Amino acid sequence: MRIALVAGLHATARRRAVNDLLAAVPRSIAVHHDMRDIGDGAVHRVVSDRSGPAENEQVDLDHACASCTLREDLIPFLLRTADADRHDLCVVESWDGVDPRLIAESIAAQEELRLATVTTAVDTAHLTADLGCDEDLAERELDIAQDDTRTVAEVLNRQVEYPNVIVLHGAGPDRHARSLLRQLNPDAAIVRTGADLRRFLDGRFDPASAHARTNPAWARYTDHPEEEGVSTVAWTRTRPLHPERFSEALEEIVAMSLRGRGRFWLASQPDTLLVWDSHQNLLMVENGGPWMAALPEAALELVSPARRSSALLDWDAAAGDRRQHLSFTGVGMDAESLLSLLDSCLVTETEEGRTFHDDPFAEFSER
Repeated sequence: MRIALVAGLHATARRRAVNDLLAAVPRSIAVHHDMRDIGDGAVHRVVSDRSGPAENEQVDLDHACASCTLREDLIPFLLRTADADRHDLCVVESWDGVDPRLIAESIAAQEELRLATVTTAVDTAHLTADLGCDEDLAERELDIAQDDTRTVAEVLNRQVEYPNVIVLHGAGPDRHARSLLRQLNPDAAIVRTGADLRRFLDGRFDPASAHARTNPAWARYTDHPEEEGVSTVAWTRTRPLHPERFSEALEEIVAMSLRGRGRFWLASQPDTLLVWDSHQNLLMVENGGPWMAALPEAALELVSPARRSSALLDWDAAAGDRRQHLSFTGVGMDAESLLSLLDSCLVTETEEGRTFHDDPFAEFSER
């Protein structure tokens, strides 16, 4: 049975995309787990067809959370439905704040199911504002766990960067939204509400490729000139960063864009690939493991093909795959000032080879 996953923070846009799919494909149904009462331990499975809701049932879960809902109810429901062989398509409508990757990988792992497409629907009237806001999901009552501290911007970025189709809904500026989405996800087809989505149901969505494309530890980013006020700049250098100067500049760097992603190299941690992931004023730094150049030859076979191929494309005789590769997308962004600020954080020739005892990033070093 074919599965179409429809995600999106904007519920009205998401439901319109679901209805468009139901109307376009005979013998189709949709399933949605309503998590608005998840704080009270209640999750409802709502099944619909072209005529509207057909079932609304509260499901019993070991724990009321997104991962338990997926594992204990959604996947078993899809397998039962596929086994009954009464439907050609099941549209899975995700809850507002759910990352589509979690659902897509679980569906694709089932041999009886064919994940045909992952679609995110967005409201053009709210897209730019939501990508640039500082609100937590909890402030909009969209959190799906007690410890869900994610922001609206973080969730929406994940939702638009992962799918192969993005559907625009609403009366916002269409050309501006298209430019912003193209730069955040160059591989996605962007269509308007009401478009015929059947052409996206013949293939098979590949979560492994989507993960490789979106993983900042080895993703490849390119510049995009300003279009409708939106621009993307990729900063690539083969000199390490001065840890203290870089730390002091972080707040200013983060504030200059809507979205930042990539990997960076600190002089104080020459063997550690550090991952940059910023959403408006929120910055997350993670240890991405060792650079390939720091690995013994016997361990290179354990490196994923996506990371290996990305590293070898830019291999430097002296630095190997060590480099700065950061991408920033923004509206009205001063790219020249941003690049100048980043360059000022690199070690100078006189600083090369020096030992840095004060490292603000020491918590991310290899253990």
